Amino acid sequence: MKRILVTGGAGFVGSHLCERLLNEGNEVISLDNYFTGQKKNIEHLMDNHYFEIIRHDVTMPFFIEVDEIYNLACPASPVHYQHNPIKTVKTSVMGAVNMLGLAKRINAKILQASTSEVYGDPQVHPQTEDYWGYVNPIGVRSCYDEGKRVAETLFVNYNMQNNVRIKIIRIFNTYGPRMHPNDGRVVSNFIVQALKGKDLTVYGNGDQTRSFQYVDDLINGMTKMMDTGDDFTGPVNIGNPGEFTILELANKVIDIIGSKSKIIFNDLPFDDPMQRQPNISLAKSSLNWEPKIKLEDGLKHTIDFFDKLLKEE
Repeated sequence: MKRILVTGGAGFVGSHLCERLLNEGNEVISLDNYFTGQKKNIEHLMDNHYFEIIRHDVTMPFFIEVDEIYNLACPASPVHYQHNPIKTVKTSVMGAVNMLGLAKRINAKILQASTSEVYGDPQVHPQTEDYWGYVNPIGVRSCYDEGKRVAETLFVNYNMQNNVRIKIIRIFNTYGPRMHPNDGRVVSNFIVQALKGKDLTVYGNGDQTRSFQYVDDLINGMTKMMDTGDDFTGPVNIGNPGEFTILELANKVIDIIGSKSKIIFNDLPFDDPMQRQPNISLAKSSLNWEPKIKLEDGLKHTIDFFDKLLKEE
């Protein structure tokens, strides 16, 4: 049994990670300030005697004895991270400093949940880990993009200077149950709109592409990365290379739900990337990982979740 700290443990991804780690027989501590995380995401775990929840903000120092740290704390959707951009930067940067300092003191292994947003609006397609990105440092998304880029810098330097055992993964678009219905992400937007019989809002002409991975595939990649040897630090892309246009996704959601919703088009948000697709060759070779769940199957699970959620309102 390992003792594992998950920052952002009450979030969409964090709650699934806590669940997996508990199921594997570990003791798990969820750390969250509930800025975007929700207690209802982890309430089904609270009867487990090996699960502990702590309300804390990672921008403040934290002291605990654990074997591993998964650093997931940060709002991850544009609606949430643009709501308080300074807080977003502080969470990524000061949160990384505090968690790396903790890992250094207690000799814990630590994984950084970075993001495909470090590639910005990429000029290389698909994106490989050695691509440095094309990021606007003063744009509306920069609080998130640059915060995560600095966090990666901190991780690498704590490893080189202090021998902290680090892991870095770059997460591409992920969806699944426990997404926040109002987080502004395209999958949750489309599903909620279609279930309510509203028109689906597509920004631009819908030709921009995304690659969508189901949350269970992401959790598999995260735990596989944490289990690698100390000499392999990453970064590693964790995402689904299957590429879909936003318009294709909208039509697929309508078809699965059987909704009579129509598609309407609005102006494309500033700095919204036109292409996003991971090259996962490194994940395949180093982690023996690749996504298994097809988009249609994952969407059905996610639609079932939102359908129940909306009926409870």
